[in-house]
Amino acid sequence: MFKINFILILSLSIICFSCSKEIAEETIIQEKNMELQMIEAYKKGLEELERGDALYAAKKFNEAEVLFPQSDYAPKAALMAAYSYYSQNYYGDAIAELERFIKIYPNDYNISYAEYLLGLCFYEQIIDEKKDLQSIDNAKAIFLNVIKKYPNTDFAIDANFKLDLINDILAAKEIYIGRYYFDKKKWIAAINRFRTVTDDYDTTIYVEEALHRLVEIYYIIGLEEESKKYANLLGYNYMSSEWYEKSYSIFDKKYEINKKDSTSNKNFTSSILKKFKSLFNWDEWKRHRKKI
Repeated sequence: MFKINFILILSLSIICFSCSKEIAEETIIQEKNMELQMIEAYKKGLEELERGDALYAAKKFNEAEVLFPQSDYAPKAALMAAYSYYSQNYYGDAIAELERFIKIYPNDYNISYAEYLLGLCFYEQIIDEKKDLQSIDNAKAIFLNVIKKYPNTDFAIDANFKLDLINDILAAKEIYIGRYYFDKKKWIAAINRFRTVTDDYDTTIYVEEALHRLVEIYYIIGLEEESKKYANLLGYNYMSSEWYEKSYSIFDKKYEINKKDSTSNKNFTSSILKKFKSLFNWDEWKRHRKKI
């Protein structure tokens, strides 16, 4: 009886081992087939992207990722799907793919590129800074993050450049609104807008106008010392600016620029400087700047 039981157990073990081996072999075959299908789908995606059919290319890249998600090709396929959408200006689809990629593959080798490309998607949608700031704010936040996390990369260098352009756009928006309040004689609101430019966007091309507008407003409301302070800043940093000339004319109503008279134009700069220095205690201002 013992012999019979032993033989039965041994037979069952052999059968189970054979079944396990067959299942393992089938699994390997299936995985190889799936990997081959995935590679084929990935290659097809590249071909379609080369042909300019971004939508079909993205579909094939998504298919490649789903076919064999544990493969090294999966994150590449997901990123290529996002790039396909981006290449043909389907920014909404690209953003969705990139946000998914960043969530699923946070430690992938190409994560820095994914985050940079996400910033580009928002950046490319900036159309009118006067109406919609969402794309601007999103792009700025993402580029700042790229610079912080990947400071020594080409992505950070380009992000820095684009941040300068974004700051120009934001400064332009503040100037636009400030002018509106200026025309409506809403002085406090206008001051707040122009001071935002001088405080937060002082490296942009709009800082000169903002300084001049502050000179104007403070002079109008009777705060001449405050007006002179901003005139000093304007003159010290932007002496050759047209806004400098306009600020001077506020304090000297008799002065008029004759653009047709080249001789008077030559004397204009030295004349303005002498009067401006005297009017705003220029030497004292320079001494103050040296101490800082």
